[in-house]
Amino acid sequence: MRDYLDLDRYPLDREGSAGWAELCATATAALEAEGMFDLENLLLPGVAETIAAEIAPIARTQSFEHRRRHNIYFRPNVPELPADHPALREVETVGHTVCADQIPHSIVMAIYNYPPLLRFLAATMGKSALHTMRDPLARVNVMTYRDGEALNWHFDRSEFTVTLLLQAPSGGGDFHYRSNLRTETDPNYEGVARLLNGEDPELRSKQLVPGTLNVFRGKNTPHRVTPVEGARDRMIAVFSYYEKPDVMFSDEERIGFYGRAA
Repeated sequence: MRDYLDLDRYPLDREGSAGWAELCATATAALEAEGMFDLENLLLPGVAETIAAEIAPIARTQSFEHRRRHNIYFRPNVPELPADHPALREVETVGHTVCADQIPHSIVMAIYNYPPLLRFLAATMGKSALHTMRDPLARVNVMTYRDGEALNWHFDRSEFTVTLLLQAPSGGGDFHYRSNLRTETDPNYEGVARLLNGEDPELRSKQLVPGTLNVFRGKNTPHRVTPVEGARDRMIAVFSYYEKPDVMFSDEERIGFYGRAA
């Protein structure tokens, strides 16, 4: 793994060391304060480009185009809201997905399965353990966004998301988010409406550097990626980890996300 990851800067492989403890503490504090943390340039120089070149032909010829109109909740309705409520305004997401079974021996799969990474992520989140997903399609997805395509406003279903940016686009592709817009007890529908209307002063933006691992709590923090501009695609790997082992999607979920059940 030392051929791919900067383990001198980020001592994931030295659990229990002072450096590992300091890295965990810094990441945990950022997660608590900002709802996310980055390991910028976790990949060694040139590795992101190598991975992107490895996956690009598959993304161009074999990926599943996921095009859908949706509201921020990815639900057709919210019972307590009228259908014309501004919090239910529809947006469009368009992207292309490469599934784990299409890249079984890739560098990105090796990083996903790296045990020290799982132990580090669990420690930052205060969990006893995290497990890789058993689903052959969903465990790792590499998402590409081409000129004019975007991941639009949404709340995540899962507690956290782990991504690894492999390639930045020529232009656009900015990550927008609004921390803690809702809580478990307050859906803040009027605040959601203000965000969708472009009226939220607490909206924040960031541009990730290729090779950066990002851990993000998006369940109550809505986020989007703005439309990509230019000939170079935005390419990002999404790692799915769970507290319980052997998690699988249903056939219906796989068909919805990937256009196939197996």
